Parts: sequence; structure tokens; C-alpha cells
Amino acid sequence: MKIRILGGGREVGRAAVAVRSDSRYLLLDYGINFDEKDIPQLPLHIRPSELAAVAVSHAHLDHIGALPMLYTSFKIPAVMTRVTKELSKIMLSDFLKISGYYLPYEQVDIEVMLDSTLDLYYDSEVRFGDYNIKLVNAGHIPGSAMIYVEIGGAKILYTGDINTIDTRLVKGAFMDGLEADVLITEGTYGNSIHPKREEIEKEFIESVKEVIDEGGNVLIPAFSLGRSQEVLLLLYERLRWANVYYDGMIRVINDILVSHPEYLNRYDLLVRALKEFRMVRSSSERRKIVKSRGNIIVSSAGMLKGGPAVYYLKKLSSDPSNSIFLVSYQGPTTPGRLLLEDGCYTENGESVKARVQWFDFSSHAGADGLIRLARSIRGLSKVILVHSEEETGMIFKEKLQEHLTDVDIYFPVNGDNLLIDIS
Repeated sequence: MKIRILGGGREVGRAAVAVRSDSRYLLLDYGINFDEKDIPQLPLHIRPSELAAVAVSHAHLDHIGALPMLYTSFKIPAVMTRVTKELSKIMLSDFLKISGYYLPYEQVDIEVMLDSTLDLYYDSEVRFGDYNIKLVNAGHIPGSAMIYVEIGGAKILYTGDINTIDTRLVKGAFMDGLEADVLITEGTYGNSIHPKREEIEKEFIESVKEVIDEGGNVLIPAFSLGRSQEVLLLLYERLRWANVYYDGMIRVINDILVSHPEYLNRYDLLVRALKEFRMVRSSSERRKIVKSRGNIIVSSAGMLKGGPAVYYLKKLSSDPSNSIFLVSYQGPTTPGRLLLEDGCYTENGESVKARVQWFDFSSHAGADGLIRLARSIRGLSKVILVHSEEETGMIFKEKLQEHLTDVDIYFPVNGDNLLIDIS
């Protein structure tokens, strides 16, 4: 079996792995990441004519952002969950609007990709040539899937992004009775163990309550897909009496998610939260919110790279009674990382007097969850580690070797072609 690492090799994001047995390749994700100038970085090229099919784990851009470029001249069958398909249209169209200058595809290619896509529910199966594919809940965001592939008697499990704990938004990854020869796993947090979610939630709610009780406003920049809904659910459960607003692309994402209750853990709670909390519809509403006191604002974008969150930040940052609570991963060189590390939000040094704090609401499994997954898989003989920075991945590889003494573990770089003996 040949496995090509087209992206995600010793880096986070740009996930792209191609698997081949005797015929054409099966492509697992085809995403992007960004350089220090915020320019999209594409995965390595693969000829569309070499592909039997594409299987997509979930709708975040680091897993789908490059996919439409394969459809400029071909119609390749693709498979993903129904909610991932609907979310992908929103995410890709918005990405094209913002970064289209750098992208080798247009809106029509997004439409061709979606038209070529079969939506599959969890545990259902489909066959493309030599590849039998099944999607299994990955617990990362609604609709996220681990991709289970059978080829000529060999079994591969690709995690995509995975979380092993239940949250209000989604159930944790399905890990009952998994069997595979090869595990291709993410290792984003392979060198750390997340604090208990209950402890993070308690600290977060106490901090928010402290600010609004003293008349300050709380800005919570959050990813539009996943993290925003998670935070709104928590706020509704613990502080439903508060003045909570949500703004940005969150609004569109919410409409899609509530139309697919089968992918949500606490659908009832989310519906009530979105109904009782206030959706911001205009710039005049934003101006009223920042001039009043005691408000909680959940807004995209999570790394403060754009969206209404940037407006709120500029208006609220000069008052020490306000707070900016970050709940999403802050990539290197992003405004959010700059805010956390230097107390300012631009390279020109606009200082922030408001309280700034980060809370670990990660939707990725830590090292303990990833190891538990690997140890639960029957018949495992090979592990390929992707979606991990080099230092983190080297530490995680050592941890895996301690727990999986009879398993070969690979930590490839982009461009590597792994020849895996599965006999």
C-alpha cells in the first residue's frame, strides 16, 4: 500500500493524505493553512485523474480549503456527511470571497464539487472502485467523521480531527469495536493533556459573571463553526438570564446546524439558546451594544483576523472594566496570539487595557485521548502521525511507542511516500 503525505506532515492544518492499493488513489481531505502574511498555503498537487474518490472528514478550511481546485476540469466522486456538505458550501464560498485572489478555483468549481458529493450518515457504507468507505463519528464538530476504509482486505482508519469527550454540542468520538491495520491520526495536542472540561467551564462562567456583575462587557471571539455554539450552550445553561448577543457568520452556521438535530448532542438546548439570546443584525445594533453595559458578545472571528469581533475589540479594549475572553486556538502571528502574548492587537501596537484571558475549550483530543483511541483499535500494526507540529509530534511519537510496543509508528513530512506492508 502506498500512502502519500500531501499536507499536514509535521504541521497543523493543510490536511491531505492519499492512499493507494492497486488502482487509483483515495484522497482523505484536501485543506489549506496560512503563512505569516495570512496567505493561503495549498497542499501538494495530485492529478485529479489519479483519484478514484475523495473522502472528507469535516468542514473546517484546513481540511477542505483546497478541494474545489480538483474540480476545475474533473468530476470526482466525494463523500462526507450531509451537514458537512452544507457547511462546506458556506465555508468555501466565504473563503473564496476573502482570499479568492490567491485561490486557483472559482465559485462554479465549488458547485461542481458539491454536485459530485454523496452525503453519508454515520455507519453507512459506500464503495468507490476498490475502496469501501464508512464514516464514524469523530466528536470534533457536528458532522465530523473518522474515515474507515477497506481496501483488498486491509483496513485503514483516518481520524481527521477528533475529540474523545462528550460536549453539549456533540458526542465524543465513537471508539467501540474499531479494528484497523493502519491508523492515520492527528496529533495536534500530542504533547499535552487538556484540563478537565468541568474545571474550565467553572472558571469561565465565574470570570464572565464577575465582569458583567461589575458593569463591564465581555467579548468572546470564537470560531463560527463549533466553538461559538459550544459557548452559547454553556452560557445558556449557566447564565441564561444575562444579556447575551451573537454576531458574524455564526448566524448562518446556526441555521444549518439546527436543521440537522441528528448530529447534535443537546439540540433542544441549542434551539432555546438561539431563540432567547439575541442575534445582532446590523451595525446600528453593534453601536448600541458597545455603548451599554453588562453584555456578553459571542462573535466571529475566533483569532480576531476579521469579522465583527474586530469592531467590538476596538470599541471595548480601552476600558479596563471590559474583558476579552479567547476560547479558540490562536495561530502564530494572528491578532489573537499577539493580544495574548503582547497585550496589543496589531503590529502597530494598539494596546489593550481590558482584561484578556484564554480558556482551553479545545475540540481536539489531548495526548491521553489519542492514546486511548490507538490502544482501543484491534489488529493495529502501523500508526501514521499527521496534523502535528514537529516538536509536538516527536514527543507524541515517543508516548505512542511506550504504549504500542509492537506497532510501527511513522511521523512523515510533506512529500513523503510511505510504502506500507500490510501482509
